[in-house]
This record gives sequence, C-alpha cells and structure tokens, in this order.
Amino acid sequence: MNLEKKSAKVVQGEATVQTLTAVARRLFSERGYHDVSTEEIVQAAQVTRGALYHHFSGKSDLFLAVFEAVQGEISQRIEQAAEAASEGWDAFLAGCRAFLETCLDPQIQRIVFIDAPAVLGWDSWRRVDTTYGLMSLKAGLTDLIHAGLIKPQPLDALAHLLSGAMNEAALWITHAENPPQALEEAMTTLEILLQGLKTEKV
Repeated sequence: MNLEKKSAKVVQGEATVQTLTAVARRLFSERGYHDVSTEEIVQAAQVTRGALYHHFSGKSDLFLAVFEAVQGEISQRIEQAAEAASEGWDAFLAGCRAFLETCLDPQIQRIVFIDAPAVLGWDSWRRVDTTYGLMSLKAGLTDLIHAGLIKPQPLDALAHLLSGAMNEAALWITHAENPPQALEEAMTTLEILLQGLKTEKV
C-alpha cells in the first residue's frame, strides 16, 4: 500500500514539474525571463507557490529546466535532420543547418540565445551546451573521420572550434535584421570552411 501511495506521489510530482516547465516556457518565450514573476507562473500552472519551491529552488532554477528541455529538442531536430540526409557528409551539413535554423524559432531565440546567457551565466550556459551540443558535434565529426571523409584532426580542438563558430553564428542570426538571410549566409560560409577539412580525392 505504501508503495502504491509513493508511486502515485511520484507521478503527481512529475506531472507538476511538466506543467510548471511548460507554462514557464510559454511565458518566458512570450515576454522574457525578467518580465515574468513566479506568481504569474504558479497561477497559470494552477499550482501553489509551495509546489514550485518543492521542485525548484526558484525562478532561475525553473528557467534552467526550461533551457535544458529546449536544448534537448534542438538536439532531436539535429538528429532527425541528419538521419534524413543521404550520406555522411550531407548528414553532417544537414545537422549543422538544423541547428542554425532553430535561431528562426522565436521561442528558441528568446530562451536559448537571448535570456539564457544572461540569466544562467557563462559557466552554466556552457555546461548545458556541452552536454547537448558539443557532444553531438564530436560524434558527428568522429563519424566523418572514421568514414575517411575528413582528414584526421585533434577531435577536441576541432569540435570546440566549430562549436564556438556555430554558437557565434547562432547569436548573429538571432540578432540580425534579416535572420533568414543571415542563416543562408552563415550556411554558405560554413560549408566553405568545412570543405577545407575534407580529404583529397585521388
């Protein structure tokens, strides 16, 4: 009986977390982190303040959960785009494009590229980006090296350089006057840079 009650409590807790995260994500993306109060969040989620503080230490902790959830979705978009491509090189480029295309999504723009660096600080932003972005990039580069499509490189150095370049491109696209045009320019330039990594064909 105790196990049944505990199980129901866990399920209820998970549902509360999901509701709070979904509501916070909507409010943060609509108005930005600083213009949304915890009182608004709990009212919109129809839970008590106690419920929020039971699961999160505060608004910034809730924002971190939202940020991680969005980063997970970005990773899924990248994987889906890569899997839909025909071969290794095209798959890698498709994944890169999928990442940069997320900058055109207003929700992702606001949460990942505008608010997150300021709210969480550089160290926390980097930690999450490493978990979801850098590791995926390293996996893609490893596949290209093993397939003989690019020259063998020091993997960590290459992954960090490309990650930095793509994150900067993402920030540029987000703040550009014409984001779709900036996206196309970034992809064109990125492909030119990546061509220098390819193995020479005999």
